[in-house]
Amino acid sequence: MTNKPSTFVAIGLMSGTSLDGLDLVCCRFTKHQKAWKYEVLAWKELSYNAHWQQSLSDAFSMNQTALQELDVAFGTFLGQQTRLFINEFKLQPDLVCSHGHTVFHRPAEKVSLQIGEGQSLANACGLLTINNFRQADVLKGGHGAPLVPIGDRLLFGDFDVCLNIGGIANLSFEQNGQRIAWDIAPANMVLNHLANKLGLPYDKDGNQAASGRVNQKLVEQLDDLQYFKDMHPKSLGREWVEQIYFPLVLASDLEVVDLLATCTHQIAGQIAAATSGFATGKILVTGGGAYNKTLINRLRAISAHEIIIPDEVTIKMKEAIVFALLGVLRFRGEINCLSSVTGAESDSSTGDIYHALDQNS
Repeated sequence: MTNKPSTFVAIGLMSGTSLDGLDLVCCRFTKHQKAWKYEVLAWKELSYNAHWQQSLSDAFSMNQTALQELDVAFGTFLGQQTRLFINEFKLQPDLVCSHGHTVFHRPAEKVSLQIGEGQSLANACGLLTINNFRQADVLKGGHGAPLVPIGDRLLFGDFDVCLNIGGIANLSFEQNGQRIAWDIAPANMVLNHLANKLGLPYDKDGNQAASGRVNQKLVEQLDDLQYFKDMHPKSLGREWVEQIYFPLVLASDLEVVDLLATCTHQIAGQIAAATSGFATGKILVTGGGAYNKTLINRLRAISAHEIIIPDEVTIKMKEAIVFALLGVLRFRGEINCLSSVTGAESDSSTGDIYHALDQNS
């Protein structure tokens, strides 16, 4: 029996901290002996309209009642978009696996909230749904993040390092038989915010950064922040970025293009520093930052590693693919959260499971 493949079709939903939109992907996962393989059946990027961008941004400062209402509304929205996705591509998934949208992440206080309420999501799409992947690890004393490294190990093990540059840049790698990972630095969360000041949704290709001048003094001030000196395990949330990182950036009287140049330079430097302790190898780069030519060119200039930019679906959908796998692992009762990554007291099979309820009963 153990030699027979096990196959699951799962949808992964990912809403990132950069607030650019919702990623939906449907994969067929096959396990044969101990090896997992995946095939992408369909994928879609959905940009948030002004209502959802504003609501998700405001969630951080909402009172409890308003936040609970948004939690349910966003869960329903996710379920509706999942059903439209299923119908558009004529999919037959077994389950839906949702990261949700992070509002709070303060693991030291055992707080990490991703909205997109699971029962509302399940009811709206009509399928078994798994979400809330972080909380069980946080309650064990872990950071509840990063969660993607188990997928890096099982699906992308051909690469020495997996680097994702989204709202926050993080990496994972194998060390002495353990998967190690941490959040390196804020990335698109900062760069998009600065680009917004120029009336742009983001700095396309890093062109604005390329037109600015790096301010070395500000780079050194940012590099001197305690987080960059702390050892892993560690993780970042919006709170730290807004309370610690942004004030230094915005206190400067530099032009916006110079701030973009400086922050892009600093982010690349932190990524290179985080990977400098490894033997030269292949780094897989995914997330929106993979398209930032200024950032990637700087990283290539200061890193001894081979920087690999994969195909479009891997760049854009890798995290959603991994969350689909996390749900499959949870459904099977297998480990999907590694204490070697998060610092928790033990590994976890984490995620809340919801069955769709008949709305007419």
